[in-house]
Formats: sequence, C-alpha cells, structure tokens
Amino acid sequence: MLQYIVRRLLGLIPTLLIVAVLVFMFVHLLPGDPARLAAGPDATPATVALVRQDLGLDKPLPEQFIRFATGVLRGDFGRSLRTKRPVSTEIAERFMPTMWLTVAAMAWSVLIGMAIGTLSAVWRNRWPDRVGMTLAVSGISFPAFALGMLLMQIFAVQLNWLPTVGADTWRHYILPSVTLGAAVAAIMARFTRSSFVEILQDDYIRTARAKGLPETVVVVKHGLRNALIPVVTMMGLQFGFLLGGSIVVEVVFNWPGMGRLLIDAVDMRDYPVIQGLVLLFSVEFILINLIVDVLYAVINPTIRYR
Repeated sequence: MLQYIVRRLLGLIPTLLIVAVLVFMFVHLLPGDPARLAAGPDATPATVALVRQDLGLDKPLPEQFIRFATGVLRGDFGRSLRTKRPVSTEIAERFMPTMWLTVAAMAWSVLIGMAIGTLSAVWRNRWPDRVGMTLAVSGISFPAFALGMLLMQIFAVQLNWLPTVGADTWRHYILPSVTLGAAVAAIMARFTRSSFVEILQDDYIRTARAKGLPETVVVVKHGLRNALIPVVTMMGLQFGFLLGGSIVVEVVFNWPGMGRLLIDAVDMRDYPVIQGLVLLFSVEFILINLIVDVLYAVINPTIRYR
C-alpha cells in the first residue's frame, strides 16, 4: 500500500506540470491588460509601460513561464498584481472559509442523500421511492444560483432567520451549505439507490433474510458495507467538485473564500493568483482521488494495491 501511495504521489509531478503549462497559456489568452488595470484608466502609456515592467509582463512568455515554474518548485507562487501580497498569503486567508463550507455541505448532503437512496432502494417502486427520487431530480435540476437567491429571499429577507453575508458563526454556513450541497445530495441519493438495488438482489442478502435476520440488520450490516464502494467513489468526486465548484455559491452569498478570490483575480487579470488557485484545485482533486482509492482497501479488505 505504501509503495502504491508513493507512486501516486510521484505521478503528481507530470500532471501538475501539464496543468501549469495549460493554465499559464490560458491566463495570458484572457482579454485585457493587467498593467492597464493596475495603473488605472487615466494612466498615460508611459505609466502603463512602467507598471508592465514592474510586474515583469514585458518579458517574453517563455521567460515568464520559467520564472513562474521555478518559483512554484520553491513554494513561491509570486505576488498578487493587485495587492502586491504573496499569493500563498492571499490563498491561505481564503482557504479555510471554503474548506469549512465544503465540509458542511458534504456532511449533510452525504447523510441525507444516502438515507434517501437507501430508503428508496428498500421501498423500491413504492411511495417512499417515488418521493425520494422526485426530490433528487428536483435537486439536480434546480440551478445553484437560483436556489441560493430563493433561500435568501425566504429565510433572510422575509423570515429574517438567517444572515446572508459573512462567515463568522455557524448560522452563516446554513444557507450557503444547503445551496452548495443540494445537487450533491440529489446525486448521492440516486447513486446510492442504484447501488443498493443491485446489492439487495444478491444471493447473500437472500440468505441473510432466510436466516430470519431483521430487515434493518440485513440492510445496514450486510448491504451497506458492500454498497459503499461505488458510493465512496462518488463521494470523492463530489467533494472535489464542491471545492472547485463553490465559485457560484460564493459569488451569490459574497462568501470570503477561494471562489470569490478567483472571480476577483479574473476580473483584475491577476495572473499569479489565478495560476496559484488552479494549481491548488488540481492538487486537491488528485489527492482526493488517492484518498478514495485507499478507502477502497479499508472498506473491502480483499482489495490489495501493489
């Protein structure tokens, strides 16, 4: 197992190199001049040229990329073109709000989604199944930004129960986490139902029932563990999706996280911040996939990695 993990971690190097090249090319294809934006709309061409030289944007692109890549290898992502602060500091200040929002959204969506999916599989083609799958389809179909604005209108504006801006208390996390996790809960419900329906038709489940075991024991002890492997795969993918896909929700709720930072960086053509954030999101996806693979062996001891 240790050798497998080491090989996967070493595989990060070529992947991140490809991502670094692609994101570097992408940000330099964005329309707009960062030097002009930094200098201001009333700046003279001479002032813009001086700002461009100060930011290092007057150098050839290969030279700029080499400087960026060597800096990343040293753990230095450069300085923000907008604030002049280190990119690592900018990201560090925004990382935890996004992480806690993602964890909150993932926690309730997995619990609710798996509960609905399990009940739908056990009560297949009956009213609990129909109600659960109707809710799941609704959660997938409703856009996140529309759901967020609807929740704000009801619970913040009309009822005045919950705040809409800030990340200071647990109450600030309720509306954004519900908005962010709704689609994930729906996907988890459908995926869990599909997995459980297949498991409940296996021979060992019929044997457990023939022994007279209670249905709860059959479902939870014998069915749940075997159904978890494909569900864990989906959980890992969805967690990565939440980390990278929280941008819309953070914009709707003006959340002080990495998604909001990325939008601001794109607006200001802040190349170092964009590159640092995209690389971070790539590392997160790769590490989450590795954790999911390791969890396979924990759930099913018969799985061995070499």
